[in-house]
Amino acid sequence: MQPRRTRRIVTAAALTAGALLLTACGSGFDDGSGGGGELTSEDTALTVLIGSSGDSETQAVRDAVAAWSEESGTEAEVIAANDLTQQLSQGFASGEPADVFYLSSDHLAGYADNGSLLAYGDMLEDPDAFYPTLVQNFTYKDEFYCAPKDFSTLALVINNRLWEEAGLTDNDVPATWDELADVANRLTTDGRVGLTFSAEYQRIGVFMAQAGGGLVNEGGTEAIADSEENVEALEFVQQMINDGSLAFAPELGAGWGGEAFGKELAAMTIEGNWIVGAMTADHPEVDYRVVELPAGPAGQGTLQFTNCWGIAADSPNQQGALDLVEYLTSADAQLGFSEAFGAMPSIEAAAADWNTANPELAAFLAGADYASGVPTVDGAAEVISDFNAQVEQLGSADIPALLDQVQSNLEAIVG
Repeated sequence: MQPRRTRRIVTAAALTAGALLLTACGSGFDDGSGGGGELTSEDTALTVLIGSSGDSETQAVRDAVAAWSEESGTEAEVIAANDLTQQLSQGFASGEPADVFYLSSDHLAGYADNGSLLAYGDMLEDPDAFYPTLVQNFTYKDEFYCAPKDFSTLALVINNRLWEEAGLTDNDVPATWDELADVANRLTTDGRVGLTFSAEYQRIGVFMAQAGGGLVNEGGTEAIADSEENVEALEFVQQMINDGSLAFAPELGAGWGGEAFGKELAAMTIEGNWIVGAMTADHPEVDYRVVELPAGPAGQGTLQFTNCWGIAADSPNQQGALDLVEYLTSADAQLGFSEAFGAMPSIEAAAADWNTANPELAAFLAGADYASGVPTVDGAAEVISDFNAQVEQLGSADIPALLDQVQSNLEAIVG
């Protein structure tokens, strides 16, 4: 997986630069699918470009690729990018892209439209093995482009010591918004808030999902940012801010929710399963647990984040690249990655084994059944970046006006 902060928070300037690079990256396939015939199968070595979260992930991928190379007889080199977005774009622009690479859902549309990607999803031995919501993340214009390599969801993380000191028990774990607001208030003291997370759609979006809203409809064909459901969701969060039981992580002097939680500046946070590594490395003394997010008016909801294994349309060895992806997305390989660096497997068949190995993290995987993906339409990243800038002032915001602006921005790119 890519480093979490790098993946989630990108400046508007960088996104614009990336968009400009995408327009220059055409691969020569006019239909935009990168397909249309038999796979290329020259006997050439493969290059695999990844955006790694650290040494553990890099080594795990290198070991897996080396095992496949020994088995298949095809050489392959893993390159850990310093800046995945930039290096991927430069590779396409130069006409010499990596054969296989990490690809985030927010870059899928741009690369698909200019023909840079091989749309191989339906060529997989079992495309139905993946969670349907992950397949949707990498389906563009009705084509399943690439195999999800792993994923993360958001859940509620609770400091056990602070929970008990507030007189709360297992029976108080919040199942509804009202219960979340109640326990957040009871956990708030001088110098500590009950709940924190980063000031961004990639966190606050869980409340939109729980209210039955979101930024776009399920098919990604219509902007719905100004819906009554979204207004209700943001008004609920705004009320918690004004009550003093919720504060965004930067307001607490922390870079993200996991840091604020680890320093016990907040008793609860909404974060993904990457928080486990951060807590182990930086705050091993903190005793915590992970539970599913409470349901909103429309039921349960969370957000999911994922990358796929992209294959370049210009790869001279597409067949070898596809064989490698099949190997890397097998249950055995994905469970190995999970043990090495905490990723959740993207195939449903590995769920039971993952839960057995990680019972304390089961809430993250449970979220796969009701998770929503971040919009993948080309240009959505820039809209979300603008939305995030407004979320920072949510406590005093005119919420309908805020959402009207997001709606207008989305309408310019959706459909």
